[in-house]
Amino acid sequence: MTDIIKPDSQIIVHITMKLADGSAADSTKVHNKPAKIIMGDESISPAFESQLLGLKKGDSKEFTLQAVDAFGESNPDNIHYVDITKFSSDAPAQVGNIVTFTQPGGIELPGMITDVSGNSVTVDFNHPLAGQAVTFMIDVVDVLTGDS
Repeated sequence: MTDIIKPDSQIIVHITMKLADGSAADSTKVHNKPAKIIMGDESISPAFESQLLGLKKGDSKEFTLQAVDAFGESNPDNIHYVDITKFSSDAPAQVGNIVTFTQPGGIELPGMITDVSGNSVTVDFNHPLAGQAVTFMIDVVDVLTGDS
């Protein structure tokens, strides 16, 4: 059967994430844009992949991963202090705002402003869900490949 998720499958899934307090963190269902996952490409953690193996098209599963297996622990090296002159009226330095900085090579890196003190703006580039256990609800929309 080709519709069982295997280690080399490419799959289409809807993912809904909840935090430990039960609040919704994100869902692909909001804009009806399911995610494509290529098993084994290291874009998701091995613990996440292991939860998907053996599922079939139409299956749903709910599971909780600890921070280390979800979005990682919060890393103090990912917190940077940026001069307020780097911000504009289009992207003001306000606590809670998410700003994107373009890195060498054109890679965009989003960060959340956590503090503004004088001319110094603290930007946290950790994933917003880093350091938290996350409950995932997976709905398998399709299994594209993996029939080897």
